Amino acid sequence: MHMMRRLKSIASGRSSISDPGGDGGIKRAKFEPETEVEAVGLSKNVAGTSEVSEPHMAVVSVEPSVVGHGTSDMAAVPKTRNSGIDQLPKEMHDMKIRDDKGKNPDDKEIEATVVNGNGTETGHIISTTIGGQDGQPKQTIRYRAERIVGTGSFGIVFQATCLETGEAVAIKKVLQDKRYKNRELQIMRMLDHPNIVQLKHCFFSTTDKDELYLNLVLEYVPETVYRVTKYYSRMNQRMPLIYVKLYTYQICRSLAYIHGGVGVCHRDIKPQNLLVDPHTHQLKLCDFGSAKKLVKGEPNISYICSRYYRAPELIFGATEYTTAIDIWSLGCVLAELLLGLPLFPGESGVDQLVEIIKVLGTPTREEIKCMNPNYTEFKFPQIKAHPWHKVFHKRTPPEAVDLVSRLLQYSPNLRCTALEACAHPFFDELRDPNTQLPNAHPLPLLFDFTPQELQGASPELFQRLVPEHARKQNLSLTV
Repeated sequence: MHMMRRLKSIASGRSSISDPGGDGGIKRAKFEPETEVEAVGLSKNVAGTSEVSEPHMAVVSVEPSVVGHGTSDMAAVPKTRNSGIDQLPKEMHDMKIRDDKGKNPDDKEIEATVVNGNGTETGHIISTTIGGQDGQPKQTIRYRAERIVGTGSFGIVFQATCLETGEAVAIKKVLQDKRYKNRELQIMRMLDHPNIVQLKHCFFSTTDKDELYLNLVLEYVPETVYRVTKYYSRMNQRMPLIYVKLYTYQICRSLAYIHGGVGVCHRDIKPQNLLVDPHTHQLKLCDFGSAKKLVKGEPNISYICSRYYRAPELIFGATEYTTAIDIWSLGCVLAELLLGLPLFPGESGVDQLVEIIKVLGTPTREEIKCMNPNYTEFKFPQIKAHPWHKVFHKRTPPEAVDLVSRLLQYSPNLRCTALEACAHPFFDELRDPNTQLPNAHPLPLLFDFTPQELQGASPELFQRLVPEHARKQNLSLTV
């Protein structure tokens, strides 16, 4: 077996583990630019079943525009301000998000209009109607398709402009099975958080083949953490530590909200699914196509999450996992921001475990039982853990290394929670009222917690999470 040969080679010393400490960095596998394609193909494996839900239907039109009817590359893209170190790439091409269907009997029926035609060609006008419920007047909204920004087995994502307001939006178009509710839509309608991409509207569209498509109208954010990381990599620079802290903290906060406040596990945390505003550096979690409410005692599919960020319990075939799989992915993203490369670049699902063992060492029997009690194969060569401080560059702050070590634990119950991670000393600089962005602009809002977010937080944790200056600004925040 390939994995066993590799592990035995490492254990015998014939295959060494590179020491990434020092300025030279670490030799690792190349970036896998199509990593997200593998995950997109998973959507067919995570579909569930539910009662039939027939949407409300009203016929509206799609008409070609007299200008701009051509290729999707012709769309204008918002320019970033010239702010020195803040300058980031100008376009978002890697918004690879996908569809998932499932059941949630507590969800309300979908209310949306139906549009005839494709409507994704550049310059096409998509006209739809919102309102008309609870005494609200109906309102017609028109979107002009600009360019395709993502494709996959789920369908497509295209950028569009609302003609009434001039606002840029992202429209995710997925094939809808009339027999099922769309799990992603049901979850998106539950979410309301500054670090989660906002669902603005939804509508259905049809084709000449009588296919029904669900269109999710989302706020448009022009960058991803993936592209920002690639930018610094191409420039042969490390990402400024203030951005590492900002992005990681906001990921933690988004996960604290969906895990604790809503009870949802994202199941596909990766740089491509983390949107960033290049001006404010506010981060928003997107792509809830794999997300699911985990119910204790109910099995879930284990072949989920993009490979580099897949928790070891998933590799061991666990089906009764917890939201701790997102925490592992978070640790992988943080390590990648610090290194500039993926920490565990496995070339296959099996090789992924080899990459993890090379750093964390061979898991003990107890750790394997914590990951999957049903896994009985323990014949692994004994490999010692690589010291965490040698995994990262010498100038990496010890607080950052400590946080990574708390997130990347074999035993899921030993990983810290997302809310606990928010309070980690690595983020103390963000809690300093004098901290600014490198261009002297203020930080995005980081401490506008809602009581729902802080539910269950101990007085000690609350004191760490909410600095004094934030408490003065938001008097509603109490323990």
